[in-house]
Amino acid sequence: MNKPRLLNDSLLPTLAIWTVAGLVGCAFLWLIGDVIWQGTRYLSWEFLISPPANAGRQGGISTILVSTGLILLVCMSVSLPIGLGAAVFLAEWTSVSQPFSQFIRRSLDVLASVPSIVFGLFGNAFFCQLLGLGFSILSGGLTLACMVLPILIRTTEEGFRALPQDYRLSASALGLTKKSTLFHLLLPAAIPSLLVGFILGLGRAIAETAALIFTSGYVDRMPESLLDSGRALSIHIYDLSMNVPGGDQAAYATALALIACLVMLNSLSSWISGLWARTRILTT
Repeated sequence: MNKPRLLNDSLLPTLAIWTVAGLVGCAFLWLIGDVIWQGTRYLSWEFLISPPANAGRQGGISTILVSTGLILLVCMSVSLPIGLGAAVFLAEWTSVSQPFSQFIRRSLDVLASVPSIVFGLFGNAFFCQLLGLGFSILSGGLTLACMVLPILIRTTEEGFRALPQDYRLSASALGLTKKSTLFHLLLPAAIPSLLVGFILGLGRAIAETAALIFTSGYVDRMPESLLDSGRALSIHIYDLSMNVPGGDQAAYATALALIACLVMLNSLSSWISGLWARTRILTT
């Protein structure tokens, strides 16, 4: 007598989950489909290699791509070593119960939820004005590094803590030092978590707009150094769609290029990680 009721009780949550998943999937497909449909009409090879002209209505995004690449290079070059070092310190040299480590983790969680506009104001006040870097690619990259660090540190730390304790005990029994255990055993095993943090941080950095408006600037010419101002892809999309009449088609094409860049960077990082892991297996 209770079987029909139990069946209904299990069917309703399953139906609700699949309904929500279907709605989210449809919204995602509609968004991506709209960008692809509108962007492919304007996107071409000439669009990618030509500098913008007429406030972006004509020309292309070559200088925008160069500025975006330099900003991301500064961001990840600064955040990766600092993030990895901080994650190793929190996971291997501190305890979860220590007040100091608890304070750091809570601070990182708070920083990860801070709006990007706040990071932009901080970057403008600290990097642009206090350090005298002005509106530059260096200021924008350092500001994005501050935004990416909380995500990168927490993700990598959890990856280290998820490793079995037997790894550390076995290495200690074999007489390996903590440094050797870290570099030869723990770090290779934690590469997937580091990769996840890298991809999440890269995804946030490449699509950031508010923080870069106050740090890297609006200039769309070709940068000559890291101290030159540069316009990122996200800022270019915002400017074309909000401030430039008749710039919608170029904005769609730029958005499609931004999505393509993100997909290629994620695929490249995954391929490098897999190649590195296979190389480690063959050498051992």
